[in-house]
Amino acid sequence: MPPTTGTGDISYRTAGYVSGMMLKRGQPLIIISRLGQNKPLPANSGKTIKFRGYLSLPNDPKPLTEGVTPAASQPTFRDVEATIVQYGDWIELTDVLSDTHEDPLWPEFTDILGEQAAQMLERVCINELLGGTNVYYSGVTGGIPATSRGGVNAPLTLSLQRRVVRGLKRQLAQPITRVVTASPAFNTSPVAPAYVAVCHTDIESDIRNMPGFVPVEKYASYKPLEGEIGSVEGVRYLATTLLDPWLSAGAAPQAGTPVESSDGACADVYPILFFGKDAFGVTPFAGKQTIQPMVLNPNTPRGGDPLGQRGSISWKAYRTAVILYDFWMARVEVAAGKP
Repeated sequence: MPPTTGTGDISYRTAGYVSGMMLKRGQPLIIISRLGQNKPLPANSGKTIKFRGYLSLPNDPKPLTEGVTPAASQPTFRDVEATIVQYGDWIELTDVLSDTHEDPLWPEFTDILGEQAAQMLERVCINELLGGTNVYYSGVTGGIPATSRGGVNAPLTLSLQRRVVRGLKRQLAQPITRVVTASPAFNTSPVAPAYVAVCHTDIESDIRNMPGFVPVEKYASYKPLEGEIGSVEGVRYLATTLLDPWLSAGAAPQAGTPVESSDGACADVYPILFFGKDAFGVTPFAGKQTIQPMVLNPNTPRGGDPLGQRGSISWKAYRTAVILYDFWMARVEVAAGKP
């Protein structure tokens, strides 16, 4: 692992406080990353992280003979490795800005950097998961169901959701039962068992219009997840602005079914990601040494800046994500109906 840079003009204790401020601003923006198998990379252990998953044991009936100990079953596991990459950004502070700006800059810039860090690291996860090969398409052209992105021209339907859920169950994908908590730690907490789907906020109204939709306000026995809008037949839907659509990548809309289209001719195509338990692995956003803030104060002479005219507030963090079981998740590509 590359050598770690210090925190600049602030102490490690203050850096911990700044990191906490960044996490507080960024945590609500983390949606998808909470649903995977979170595993931190131990310090001084290289740049490769290994996710291990155990497969189900054989379940063929095994008759027992009186007084005879049967052969033990051997657990089977598979390891998936991924390489972490370092990400980060910074804001420059000048001595004039620091001396004349009427508002305190540290809290403001720390807030927006924390928001950026969460979004950037979440996009790393999203970009990896969009490469999954278990894909469904919504739409019909000339009486033929869509078999590619270019044929998508209809919103999500209940029948399509049922096909996705049936496929996940057939592959023995287990419902998600724990998620990472929205806290500076990366501990998990139990949730009501369910498959979880994440969509763009543009298609929230389509989800709400599905038969059997239950909004979070009517949940009786369990707490909504971060970003959750409701559930349909046991699938819990979460919405985020980070699942960008492919503009005008679909087919011409069906008659009587107006959908969003950037060019007025072909439907914009939105991905919805469905997840079962442990479908993917990800390094956590929160936790010790996961996000490191650095501050250089202006008005402090240093090499290359003898008059102390410049300073900076910055962050960096390591991140990776990897699909562990392709058929324990699914990508559904749909159009967005016009409200």
